[in-house]
Amino acid sequence: MSGKGENFEDQAFVTLVTNDRYAYGALVVGQSLRDVGTTRQLAILITPQVTQPMRRQLSMLYDYIQEVNPLDSQDDAHLALLTRPDLGITFTKLYSWRLTQYSKCVFLDADTLVLQNVDDLFDREELSAAPDVGWPDCFNSGVFVFKPSNETYRGLLQCAVTQGSFDGGDQGLLNTFFSDWATADINKHLPFIYNMTSAISYSYLPAFVRFGNEVRIVHFIGRTKPWMYRYNTQTGTISRPSDVDVTHDSIYVKMWWDVFMSKVKPRIEQEQGTPLQDSPSITPPSIAPCHHGGGGETMSHDSSDSNHCRHGHSYQGYSTVPEHYQIGGGGVQHRPPPSVPQERTSVPTVVRFLS
Repeated sequence: MSGKGENFEDQAFVTLVTNDRYAYGALVVGQSLRDVGTTRQLAILITPQVTQPMRRQLSMLYDYIQEVNPLDSQDDAHLALLTRPDLGITFTKLYSWRLTQYSKCVFLDADTLVLQNVDDLFDREELSAAPDVGWPDCFNSGVFVFKPSNETYRGLLQCAVTQGSFDGGDQGLLNTFFSDWATADINKHLPFIYNMTSAISYSYLPAFVRFGNEVRIVHFIGRTKPWMYRYNTQTGTISRPSDVDVTHDSIYVKMWWDVFMSKVKPRIEQEQGTPLQDSPSITPPSIAPCHHGGGGETMSHDSSDSNHCRHGHSYQGYSTVPEHYQIGGGGVQHRPPPSVPQERTSVPTVVRFLS
């Protein structure tokens, strides 16, 4: 078992974001891990679509930032994608196994929220995960324990090419590769409290009433995410979007927003030197961690800035306007960024996979 005072620099929580919208989730899940006192490193995989201003925000929470882009590389993933282009995002997630500077990792989807310390997950072996609520003989790939390995990475790529994914995503592929999870070792079955779906309807509601206070990680499955809700800054209440596909328990959505409003939003405001906006009702996609001014500015749901990550964490993303901004008549004010709030004692390592 893990003991206090040990050095765990070779173990990390890992997440992945492919655009700025999900990066808001990564900011919250990273902050929630810090809040519960994790002793492990925080690592994040990002794609070129994540804008430079957002990378600055991520660098304040994460110890290690890795840009991955299999579509532009000339490695095995690129060759595999020539055969299975439908699995592009899935291949991106497989890069987690290339983080071989770590001996063991726990992957957390960016749409999760950590409520209690979960460092004990590092006592588990690969591949440990919780059953999926839709088909419990399969594991849910939103939270899992794994051991980075180039050999496993190559095996996963080969599995993707030869067998594919039965659900079109990473969960189907990983369940195919780790096909004995359901029967081989019960110790690799994580309790549901380590990956509890946040939908408000349960077929066994009494169990939720009985064990709900033991939940450690909440997973906001489905297309509707907490950052799509609106938060009223005057009343502290939330309202869900009209086109929801999953209704999440408002208690957990409110918890997500509490972290965002109390820790993430002030950090963005401190860096850009101005309040995010004066409107009493906000959603994160209308907020960008960069300097802007003038009127008529809105932000669409997709980010398409293609600037690449440089070594170190001094991201020079303030000289250009990310393409997802729609600029009104007031224009954009170009100003040098203020000094980054010194909340971390170490500089995150930022590299890029090369062929």
